[in-house]
Amino acid sequence: MGVQWVLVCHGLITLLVVVSFLCGRWPIFDGTFVHRIHVFLTFGAYDYLQRFVTYVFGTKGTNAILSIEYYCCDRPNPILQAIYLAIIGVTYYFIVSSSFNYIPGHYISGAHRYISMAAVGVGILLFLLTSFSDPGTVNNENFSRYITAYPYDNTIYIEKECSTCKFPKPARSKHCSICDRCVARFDHHCGWMNNCIGERNTRYFVAFLIWHFILCVYGAVAIALILAGQLKELQIIYILTEFYGIENQFSSLAPHVVQWLLGSYNTQILIMVFLAIVSLLLAGFFGYHASLCLTNTTTNETFKWDEYLSWKRKVNEAKASAVALKSSLAELSYEQKPPQSKWKTFFRRSPLKDTEPVKNNIYDRGYIHNLSEIIFPLSSRRLFKQYKSKSG
Repeated sequence: MGVQWVLVCHGLITLLVVVSFLCGRWPIFDGTFVHRIHVFLTFGAYDYLQRFVTYVFGTKGTNAILSIEYYCCDRPNPILQAIYLAIIGVTYYFIVSSSFNYIPGHYISGAHRYISMAAVGVGILLFLLTSFSDPGTVNNENFSRYITAYPYDNTIYIEKECSTCKFPKPARSKHCSICDRCVARFDHHCGWMNNCIGERNTRYFVAFLIWHFILCVYGAVAIALILAGQLKELQIIYILTEFYGIENQFSSLAPHVVQWLLGSYNTQILIMVFLAIVSLLLAGFFGYHASLCLTNTTTNETFKWDEYLSWKRKVNEAKASAVALKSSLAELSYEQKPPQSKWKTFFRRSPLKDTEPVKNNIYDRGYIHNLSEIIFPLSSRRLFKQYKSKSG
């Protein structure tokens, strides 16, 4: 019984660490221990490590840590790509070694041996497509094509030159400091892909997210069906009720069934829980990027709009305060003016409501048009039209 409780505690701690690391910055966790664990994992642990290395090895140790940080975080490197492949390979190996002996089973057919292999292969293919495809690199030869793809909105994008590349910067593009290149319709730099996510590979990235979500759900459900089949084939319910005298009710049987599963199939249980947790995280990440695609917005633009609206709100508040102060001074200067009705003052609209900044995304042209831009990038369509007109 002690081993089962160790496995349960291990699963709960793993869940807590993964959720804290990946989701600790979400507003729902502000002020909670999940947020504090996230801060420790992302900042505190590294700070303590740096202090320890400095104390033990001095300046040379600090320089070594900074060099490793620069390589891992500020330059393109395949570390996270290798970790992804290791996670996929190790997880699938444990699934094969622990669960394929029970396929075919009572609730699952033998075809799933090959279906699972094909599903993992498709996932790796999407990973490679996203990692090694061109995200939409803008250079001196093609910047004119990307400039005509999107207009400047003169709010978060204005006509200017890239200070690094020294050519006109297309709207919705950004110079990635890690890859050291301008990327059209820049979304973000993904360390897992060791590549930028931009106009030409967003479709692969979104497909990667949804496919891996389906893959994790498929794996978790398949293992659950295997365990249910073993429960049926070994007649565990019958044995518990007939030989051990346990009532044939869910509340009575559930603890004993869970204990039996943890004792006999602990590896399968851990893999199933792991896949379920990852599927939930992927569902949230995919949902976020799906909403961006439907509104024709990028992650980079989300931050830009937040900064712009925050700045505009502060400017409007300052203007409204100045107007209110001027109005108060005017009322003091005209003492003979009849007093204003209290009811009129109560129902008077706040000047701040009239100056509330509004996001105006000129690139949002409806769900169908927005999705078509993801699947068929504008710059590629324009290049095809130019080629067709020249050949014609």
